[in-house]
Amino acid sequence: MSGPADPGLDLTPLAAEDHVCPTCPLDYARTSVTDAAARLAALPTEVVGAVAEVPSGVLDLRPEPEVWSVVEYVCHLRDVYVAYTIRLHRARKETQPAVEPLLNDFRARRFRYRERQVEPVLEELAAAVRGFRDEIAATRADEWDRVVTRLPSERRTARWLVRQALHEGLHHLADIRSVGERAARAGGGPGR
Repeated sequence: MSGPADPGLDLTPLAAEDHVCPTCPLDYARTSVTDAAARLAALPTEVVGAVAEVPSGVLDLRPEPEVWSVVEYVCHLRDVYVAYTIRLHRARKETQPAVEPLLNDFRARRFRYRERQVEPVLEELAAAVRGFRDEIAATRADEWDRVVTRLPSERRTARWLVRQALHEGLHHLADIRSVGERAARAGGGPGR
């Protein structure tokens, strides 16, 4: 059975505590938890707006075989906020818990993200983000330096979890817009 420390999973290394994204450009060290939580509050509405720009007939269309469709990205974002809520809770309650990898492509295949109807998933995303923001609000000032691990060499703080979750949201919002535009050009059809 594979676990979070199993090198056979071939996991992409986690971003560093001081990561600066070259495309967002989100600067982890300059992003406070308060700012991240405020930015996350708007994310579900922004995702709804991005999805509304995509013709409904192409929401499940992959522009390339290895590039997720819009509905797959929305499902992934929902899962990110569920997982990060649990990760943050465990950081607060346990001593250096080892968190499970998300196994993104496996989830997308196994749970058939492309077959989902996007509207209920958007509602689930909004609920997941609210739950994550509730967990952020429940975190005391003395808990932000608590640590989680994924691989033996990866130790990240509770503060990092919030920044990373924001980064996931910003990146995948851009992916939804880009993939939606590409799918619309390839598949055509009327707007939603």
